Formats: sequence, structure tokens, C-alpha cells
Amino acid sequence: MQLASGFMTAKHLFAASELGLFEALADSPASLDALAARTGLTRRAARISADAMVALGLLERQNGIYRNGPAAAAFLADPGPADLRPFLRFWDKISYLAWTKLAEALASGPPQEIFELNDDLQQVASQGIEAVLAGPANALPEVFDFSSHKRLLDVGGGTGSWSIAIARRHRHIEAAVLDLPAVTDLARSRVAATGLQARIAVITGDAMASDLPSGYDAFLLANLIHYFSPAQNRDLLARVRRAAGPGSALLLADFWTNPAHTEPLHAALMAGEFAVHIRNGDVYSAEEARQWLEDTGWRFTGHHQLAGPQTLISAQAA
Repeated sequence: MQLASGFMTAKHLFAASELGLFEALADSPASLDALAARTGLTRRAARISADAMVALGLLERQNGIYRNGPAAAAFLADPGPADLRPFLRFWDKISYLAWTKLAEALASGPPQEIFELNDDLQQVASQGIEAVLAGPANALPEVFDFSSHKRLLDVGGGTGSWSIAIARRHRHIEAAVLDLPAVTDLARSRVAATGLQARIAVITGDAMASDLPSGYDAFLLANLIHYFSPAQNRDLLARVRRAAGPGSALLLADFWTNPAHTEPLHAALMAGEFAVHIRNGDVYSAEEARQWLEDTGWRFTGHHQLAGPQTLISAQAA
């Protein structure tokens, strides 16, 4: 019953975020009447949503006064680098609907791939993915030693958030974000907003269809491997290897699993997320990645924890 009712938990959370429940309590606690006034909800609607969030531990209620709990205050109430509301919007507006077709996607492929979303939904997806991966992105420049590298190519770099995190931490690094036209405009605006456009370029291109640009000594594939089949991933890693000089570093950040694809739990569940959005989407084990690296001219150098279920596999051009 707990498993079967999981959709109720998710939709309550998505609704509370969309209705502004957490931000309404950001500055001060409120009675039910005050909360209803702040959100524009009826008293009944505000009570249903707020009490569900109390039951789930996101809001606290004492003597009829509601306040954000620590998790809601940290991640759901205010804009900033820890704001997860864009991610909840992505899961609510895009993923949730796709998951209703999970059986169909597993049986015959997804009815629509994430690449086929309209421009507005593509931005919702990109912003949501950026928000939920802020932890791993900011952990990477602390986990990997970039001191001997100068130029980074961020392959399939999305909004540029990983390159931005690296460039902020390592001021000697110059980077380029390579991605499809649907997201490069957003990447350029993100980079410009940080003032790093002199050190981070944005390149429009398809890593699976053309040669990668040369002149880089570090290559980042962050959450790209799970888009493709094993054969496609071998091809991609070979493409990167052809662009890499001796000693170049390769960084693969993703939901790497154990050999049975059952741990970490979130990674095992994310296989369904990828299946409903991407025809060949899947999660892979670290052991599978090591074999692909060996097959394509890379030498495995380490497997490192980033944040949450995300880990980093590093390699060097053999």
C-alpha cells in the first residue's frame, strides 16, 4: 500500500510547491486563515495541502500555526542555488505525465522523447535537471584535481552548470559547453549571468553525429551516458578519445550502479525515468563503464562519490 500510494505523496508535494505554500511561509509562520490569504486559496484547500505537508514532515504545525520545516526552508521556499522548485516543476509538468505510460514505454518505447518537447517545456526540463544536479555539479571541482588541465570540453553540457561550477573553483580552466540548439541559448544566458563568458564558450553541435572539436585536455560527460545504448556509448567514448590527446582526462558523472543495477535505490528507479523519456535510456554499472573505457582507448583511474546517488568515473587517454 505504501508503494501503491506513492503517487499521492508526489502530487501533494508538486501541488504545494506550485501553489506557493512554502514561499508563503518563508518570511514568517502563519495561521490557516493567513496562509489561505497569502496563497489565494480557500481555507479548505489551504488546509488540505498544508496538513498533507505536515504529515510528510515538510511543514510543522503547533497551536494552529504553520511554519516551514528545515527541508522546506532550505530547498523549497526561496530562490537560490539550493532551490529545488524548478525540479519539482519538471517532474510535475513533464515526468509525471510520461510515467503514466511506463508500461507502454517499456514494451514499445516512449510515445515522445524528451528531445521532442516544445521550446517552453524544454526549458522547464533543462532548468529542472540543473536544479536537482546542483549538488553533484558543485561537488565535482572538489573531488577531481584539475590542476594539470587547462581546457575542458563539456559534452552535452546542458545549461552549463557543471562548467560554471568548475570554472568558479578553478580559475585557470577555460571551458566550452557543447550541446544541441534547443538548450544552447539557455546555456549562453546562464554563463553570461555569472560573468564567465570570457572563460566559458557555448558551442552548438551533436556529439553523436560529428567529430568533436580538438584542443581540449579534459572532457566531461555529465548525465549523458544514460541517454544511450551500450553500443552508442562505446561509439561516443571512441569519438571523445579521437579528440583527446595523450594524458587527457575523461570524467563520467552519472547514476552508476552496482553490477546488479539494484543499488543505489534511486539509480535503479531512475532507469524508469530514462525509459519514459528516451528510447535507449538506461542506468549502467561502474563495471560496464570500465569495460567500455578499456574497449575505446581509455584507462580507468577512479570511481568517486559526488553527492546523493551520483558518482564520478574518471579515466585517462591511454
